[in-house]
Amino acid sequence: MRVQAMTGAEAIGTIREAVIDMEPTPADTDDDFGDRVVPFEIRQWMARLRLLEAVPFAYLAADSELLPRESIRFFYLDRAWTDALIQGAMSVGTVNSSDRAELAKVYEQARDEVDEEERRVRLAGGEDVQQGPAGTVTGFLLRSRAVSGWPGLHVRAYSVELEKPDDEIIPESDPRRLKVLRMERLAPAVLLVLFDGVPAVVHVEEPRQGIQFGALRPEAEPLSTTRELPLRDASTGADLAVPPVSVPFRRDSAGVIHMRKLRDRIAAVPATKVGGNTGMSVDANEFALEMLRFPFRQVFGDPANEPSQPLGDVFRPKVSFALLEQRFRTVISP
Repeated sequence: MRVQAMTGAEAIGTIREAVIDMEPTPADTDDDFGDRVVPFEIRQWMARLRLLEAVPFAYLAADSELLPRESIRFFYLDRAWTDALIQGAMSVGTVNSSDRAELAKVYEQARDEVDEEERRVRLAGGEDVQQGPAGTVTGFLLRSRAVSGWPGLHVRAYSVELEKPDDEIIPESDPRRLKVLRMERLAPAVLLVLFDGVPAVVHVEEPRQGIQFGALRPEAEPLSTTRELPLRDASTGADLAVPPVSVPFRRDSAGVIHMRKLRDRIAAVPATKVGGNTGMSVDANEFALEMLRFPFRQVFGDPANEPSQPLGDVFRPKVSFALLEQRFRTVISP
């Protein structure tokens, strides 16, 4: 596949030359789509423009109050607006009425070719180019410290609720999953994502390749400054169905965990089986196992689809220690 980066000025100059010579006959042969009227480089530039590249942010959010801190805004993309944007870019190549009349003959076909090119701007690795007529484009703007804290956030959208969303990550070519047309950080804390279709559920997830130590807020108190530590069985790594222990902090240093007291509270719970079942000591590896937190996922969807799931449990880790252990055993086994 040919890929060539073009600036706006270069693209406009190329459009001017191409439109004057454009005929409603094939001018370019594409490996994926066959004969095309619009040359590849111009299709790529117009497809990127259609996906709002180089469009000033003020046209996306007219006022900062429309996108306050720690907020997400879902939207539909008006294709009439983006079609007018492309038509205006193509008209730059016309000089007189005759040029505009020639452009009108090929505009519909050129628009259809740009519709298909949208899906090739961002290609998932190892997957075939999706074809077919363009559909509704939706998306969201996310303004959050999570965007700056985790630059490698994963975003997945599905047309239906998955029965077992944690068993596997289905590819974008699967009809149940919507293709991500564009995903870009517009600012350190602002993320723009565009989908090829209307999602029923959207997953925003921390990078799976990262793990960290930490504690959780109480589920019943989402705005609380206190923290709780869910416990695990030190011999198997399995999560325990026992109440979490509260995390102690040092009096002289706000936000700094009192590690010795936390160790003693972990050891005081016999079900953790720390310290060789002595119950009064915690090895370094056992302490690390208790403190380990896995990537979190925020799920956006219709709450009616999960009536038994409390709201406080929507934002939760999605990779268990037992599953991680199973995967590692599978990889290292002969």
